[in-house]
Amino acid sequence: MSRISADDVRKVASLARLDLPDDAISTYTGQLESIIEYVGQLEDIDTDGVPETTRAVEVTNVTREDGVKQTEVREQILNQAPQREGDFYRVPKILS
Repeated sequence: MSRISADDVRKVASLARLDLPDDAISTYTGQLESIIEYVGQLEDIDTDGVPETTRAVEVTNVTREDGVKQTEVREQILNQAPQREGDFYRVPKILS
């Protein structure tokens, strides 16, 4: 006996906002049943002693220490602005 019924497929399709034609219901019923059987096989695997992970390959960021460095071009960069106010760029007001 199938664990997935045609009504189950219709409900899932409705939740996913899919408009399935009636002739596709039986196809998807079989496919969902196969998926559930596969998940059942995965549940039988012994995972005792296997650490939990969030991904198959661990990803680490390669970072460096942040540091403040004095630059010789600061004034040159600030002078390129159309309008300058002290050590800042002056820009048009965008909020009223």
